[in-house]
Amino acid sequence: MSKTLTGIVTSNTRDKTITVTVTNRETHPVYKKQYTVNRKYQAHDVDNKANLGDKVTITPVRPVSKTKSFTLLSIDERSKGSIELKDNVTGTDLNEKGDLS
Repeated sequence: MSKTLTGIVTSNTRDKTITVTVTNRETHPVYKKQYTVNRKYQAHDVDNKANLGDKVTITPVRPVSKTKSFTLLSIDERSKGSIELKDNVTGTDLNEKGDLS
């Protein structure tokens, strides 16, 4: 079985393509300190099923294009929605133009 990677979809704006960010903890060979490594992979999503924030599993395939060498294997967990900040965090209300009202 080929190596599969699990990560979070960070972009799905292109047609049939998703960007998956995979986070790993690695240990430095000399200093033995652990650090976080983020890697981004382009994956082929045939049916455009994956959405922003979904936890997905991708698997390597022969190159589909210049940057895509992975394909979507499964969607493990759907995102529960995005967090949006309100405009009036400071206590002042802003109108549509961004002016104080």
